[in-house]
Amino acid sequence: MKSSSKMSRREFLKRLGVLGGGVIIGFNTFDSRLWARKPRAGFLGAGIPTDFNAFLRIGANNRIALYTGKIEMGQGVMTSIPQLLAEELYVNIEAVDIIMGDTDLCPWDAGTFGSLSIRHFGVFLREAAVEARGVLLELAADRLNAPIGRLATENGFIFDSSSPTLRVSYGELTQGNIIEKYLDDLPPLKPLSAFEIMGKSVPRRDALEKVTGTAKFSGDIRLKGMLYAKILRQPAHGAKLIKADTAAAKKIDGLQIVEQGDFIAVLHKHPDVAQQGLARINAQFDRPKTGINDRTIFDHLLKSTPTPEIASQGGNLKTGEKKAATVIEKTYYNSYVSHAPMEPHAAVADFDGKKLTVWASTQTPFRVKDMIAGQLDLSADQVRVITPYLGGAFGGKSASQQALEAARLAKRLRKPVQVAWSRAEEFFFDTFRPAAIVKIKSGIDSAGKMTLWDYNVYYAGMRGSKQFYEIPHHKEVVHGRWRGLSGRYHPFAVGPWRAPANNTNTYARDMQLNLMAAKAGADPLQFRLAHLKDRRMLNVLRAAAEKFGWQPIKTPSGRGYGIACGIDAGTYVAFMAEVEVDKGSGSVDVKRVVCAQDMGVVVNPEGAATQMEGCITMGLGYALAEEVRFSDGELLDLNFDTYSIPTFSWLPKIETVILENPNLAPQGGGEPAIIGMGGVVATAIYDAVGAAVFQLPMTPERVKAALRQV
Repeated sequence: MKSSSKMSRREFLKRLGVLGGGVIIGFNTFDSRLWARKPRAGFLGAGIPTDFNAFLRIGANNRIALYTGKIEMGQGVMTSIPQLLAEELYVNIEAVDIIMGDTDLCPWDAGTFGSLSIRHFGVFLREAAVEARGVLLELAADRLNAPIGRLATENGFIFDSSSPTLRVSYGELTQGNIIEKYLDDLPPLKPLSAFEIMGKSVPRRDALEKVTGTAKFSGDIRLKGMLYAKILRQPAHGAKLIKADTAAAKKIDGLQIVEQGDFIAVLHKHPDVAQQGLARINAQFDRPKTGINDRTIFDHLLKSTPTPEIASQGGNLKTGEKKAATVIEKTYYNSYVSHAPMEPHAAVADFDGKKLTVWASTQTPFRVKDMIAGQLDLSADQVRVITPYLGGAFGGKSASQQALEAARLAKRLRKPVQVAWSRAEEFFFDTFRPAAIVKIKSGIDSAGKMTLWDYNVYYAGMRGSKQFYEIPHHKEVVHGRWRGLSGRYHPFAVGPWRAPANNTNTYARDMQLNLMAAKAGADPLQFRLAHLKDRRMLNVLRAAAEKFGWQPIKTPSGRGYGIACGIDAGTYVAFMAEVEVDKGSGSVDVKRVVCAQDMGVVVNPEGAATQMEGCITMGLGYALAEEVRFSDGELLDLNFDTYSIPTFSWLPKIETVILENPNLAPQGGGEPAIIGMGGVVATAIYDAVGAAVFQLPMTPERVKAALRQV
């Protein structure tokens, strides 16, 4: 097996010796056997290093150690990933230990995002397990003096099928040694019909720790002599520090102050004393006057738009418009949205003069490692990032500024340092879901058939922008993605937010479809079905309708029934909902949500259903309440007293349906069930009272404004 790494395999295995004995099975992305089933083109985008390896260790005690650069932030992969390994190694899942997100121990990984853990990393892991089993069979053939064709594996043992008592454990074969042995030909993966562990609901490994409060997050790390750091922050994005008087703060006994240009931090062995010291700093800032706020932002964004990209197209828009008996032209908006995780960003850093170790709440430990090494003039070998549990992230813990701040202070002071952001800092430094605009011109002919779909989305991004209906004349154009647009276009940082872009695109598409169905005098479900040939989408829509008990009727019907559907991370998903609208107050009560999805082979059904329920719950927030208010770079929402997220009292009856699709490899499950929540609630409001709400979130004020237009 060839490697593109500068490090030889012998040197690589020697480094792994610190992990103890066992059989190490490694592989490189340029191994043609591994990529034969999964082409590398497009995998995780550009700039991905070529030394991506996944490996496992089989110990002398017959336990399996699984090493992965993925992290656990609530999505359940620390349970589902071991299921993949246990299945292909023919061992009990209880025999598999998992080590995650440690850059010194685990293989390189781009990060945990995009619902990629199972559908991409899972392929590599399964094939590594297959090769491990093949190596063990060769070793067992020598030990048992039996041909490989007569050998079988079960629960971590290999035995002679003609004499079952003649057996040897994986651990006995390794004898505590690292054995560098590889196969010339990779055996096939297990067929679905032979699955014994995949496809079964397995209890979450982190459940007991999290329920009892013993789970360790970055903010729970305590080191001897650790200092707590509080950092001087600007009052608004774009504000510049003019001067800072630290004299009063320096009078506090035991307080240390670090001043490096505009970076000023106060540290103490007690966090409350550090906070007192920060409060005593008299700082003056030059604050910007931009005239941009949450009400003027859309006009600002449309003044100078990024270079457009064509997502897809077909036919001719002018022809489609000529054939249309009715043309509907609407504009949709969504505000900035915060990630609002339960756990604010935190990090602890410790520097012993040679090695800098950082415990950080981050989705991207390897990127953080490289960032810290680069900015603190350290070699990559001098930095180790360890990721404990994360209390939610949703795309917001990728930048990890707090890790760099803690590392910077620890290196300077040669003492352990914790940086834990307050809720206000969490809101201020969040990389928000971008404010966005969608403009749609669509048309139907006299028979109610769609002839035109002219779609332009600004700033949300590409994901979910392509429509999947049978429309002869269509064009979808994307004007700017969330990457690289902070500062020039947006007044503060924006970034990925659970299923980035797809929430915006699905909301606008489904609301427009319901307006078209109304003009056609059609039931919104039947209208969609009549324009679909995609079998997977037809299946999820019909499954949702059956579970919901949908009865055809033209919209608006007064029932308050909504519908939405979309594709995300390779998963097809359909939603139906029932709402009640108070015309006097404009408040919306979501009574029931049904969600059906086809995600291919399901690794852990209970885990998949839990992710769907979590997505639906979180989606209520961006649909009905969540938006960031700001003015001249100042954030006006810095805590949950003004920024509303869903509470238990909001929750509707949630019903999930997972379709069986054994012919498709596992697809994404952490994000798809959120993409339709804006659309399904918007179409339900429209069906209930005939009011179309054209901006997310659909607050009572916006619902009342829409009612005045009816």
